[in-house]
Amino acid sequence: MRIYFLGMPVLMVYNFGAAILRAIGDTRRPLYFLFASGVVNVCLNLFFVVVLGMGVDGVAWATVISEHISAFLVLKSLMGAPGALKLDLKQLRIHTRKLKRIVKIGLPAGMQGAIFSISNVLIQSSVNSFGSIAMAGNTASSNIEGFVYTAMNAVYQTNLSFTSQNLGGRKYSRINKIMYICLGVVTAVGVILGFTAVAAGDGLLHIYSSDPEVLHYGMLRLEIICGTYFLCGIMDCMVGSLRGLGYSIIPMFVSLTGACGFRVLWVFTVFAAYRSLDVLYLSYPVSWAITALAHMVTFHKIRRKLPRQDAASM
Repeated sequence: MRIYFLGMPVLMVYNFGAAILRAIGDTRRPLYFLFASGVVNVCLNLFFVVVLGMGVDGVAWATVISEHISAFLVLKSLMGAPGALKLDLKQLRIHTRKLKRIVKIGLPAGMQGAIFSISNVLIQSSVNSFGSIAMAGNTASSNIEGFVYTAMNAVYQTNLSFTSQNLGGRKYSRINKIMYICLGVVTAVGVILGFTAVAAGDGLLHIYSSDPEVLHYGMLRLEIICGTYFLCGIMDCMVGSLRGLGYSIIPMFVSLTGACGFRVLWVFTVFAAYRSLDVLYLSYPVSWAITALAHMVTFHKIRRKLPRQDAASM
């Protein structure tokens, strides 16, 4: 853990630099940099663990080194960029007004992600109470779900970038259109990949275990989570629209209340009364649906404050 945390500063550098590139529509280079560092990570894992016999420490050092490589590549691309995008290390300084705007949006988003872990820990502890086999099935299913979530998260990032760009360019008429397109895309991605994961679930879970009971518990989670995962995509997509409009605190409170708070309440009420894993897992789609609806209401209230027409045509 100590070795891994050495890579946190450069990981922040990569994420910040990649966000700048994505903000101008350059999504390829961050992907290429990540792919390159991933290849290096795999090669170093083999070298440190198999050749040098470093064990867990070797895996951690491989991760840290690969993170340094991705951060270096993104910094190099920014330093060679033209115009206002160019990074000049000699000119680096803190701009108080801009820092406040960044913190205003970034801090609530970070807090939201951190506090989300509280409800997940509570749910994980509830899963653990069913024994090691249920835990194994739950973990295997979670790994498969990660691929579906990553694809949907890309739509969230797109929505956030395009909404903020058009807000800055005063192209107000495009904001709703962007939201509806992204909602359609994320729903399609969530449904297609989610149901594909369920259909191929038995084969995918066999990668992790061949124990019939582990497969049973894994499929139970996959059917409920992946079968309704598009709701999570819709929820996140609405958060992207709100953050793209410059609002981060409101969606944070909505998400914490609708998702985290609701799940905690579910565990101590519904799950306590009907103690089974399927009831526990149902807290996810129900909380996604409630929170997504709350975000939609919030978005339309905020949207009314903005002009309906583009600035040039007003």
